[in-house]
Amino acid sequence: MAFCNHWHCKFAGIKGFVNLYEDGLKYRMLTEKAKYKAKVLVFWEKHGLEATVDAFPVSRPTLFLWKKKLKESGGKLESLNDKKRIPKTRRKREWSFEVRQKIKQIRYDPLHPNLGPEKAYPLLAAFCEENNLKCPKARTVARIISDDPEKMRIFPQKISHFGKIKKANRQKVLRKPKSLKPEYSGHLIALDTIEKFINGTRRYVITFEDIYTRFNFAWATKSHASKAAEEFFELCLKVFPYSFNFLYALTDNGSEFKKHYESKIGLHYTAT
Repeated sequence: MAFCNHWHCKFAGIKGFVNLYEDGLKYRMLTEKAKYKAKVLVFWEKHGLEATVDAFPVSRPTLFLWKKKLKESGGKLESLNDKKRIPKTRRKREWSFEVRQKIKQIRYDPLHPNLGPEKAYPLLAAFCEENNLKCPKARTVARIISDDPEKMRIFPQKISHFGKIKKANRQKVLRKPKSLKPEYSGHLIALDTIEKFINGTRRYVITFEDIYTRFNFAWATKSHASKAAEEFFELCLKVFPYSFNFLYALTDNGSEFKKHYESKIGLHYTAT
């Protein structure tokens, strides 16, 4: 068995210990509902069917179903655990190609780009009525937009005063994975900026927090530039009391966490 093969156990050699350990593991896998079912079945065996139906809010067919499951599994109590009730064949949203293309066309309109589902619905309804097509409701339109990989979204182009289209220098933002959880000090830190007005004077309070140890540090500054954030991060390196190797930083994607700050720190995530 894996438990005894990989580690030396002080109980090794004791007769029946492995079986006891396996039984303990199986018992830990039982849900509270399965334990309740086992309790009802034991009561049935001891006091009979009529007494069980009177004592517990369980019908006669349900009792026989539980007993059948237990018998088919060879008396294993894990068989009393509730099974997943997810349908094998799930419903899918199936709308005609013309309807999807019309929604995309409405949202790609340069005069009114990225029109929301509520405002796009009247235009879509008129199109469907004209072409004798079934029209989805506004909430369904929102789901159809959400199903699209690009969300049927365009970024409006900026035009200069000369009438030429400006090139958009967009940078891809790294979003924090939902599965990321800090495992040691410095693994994941979070920074944010709070704006305060003190006696009519504007001040920016930059905060630092280590998510694993919950160590906090704050610093007030007059500047909202990325140079101030870089200087603040250097102070954090000096005052952080634990052994560290900062791996990930979490911010709200503010302008103060760009340029100088981003060149200073490694992988930079944006909070979702």
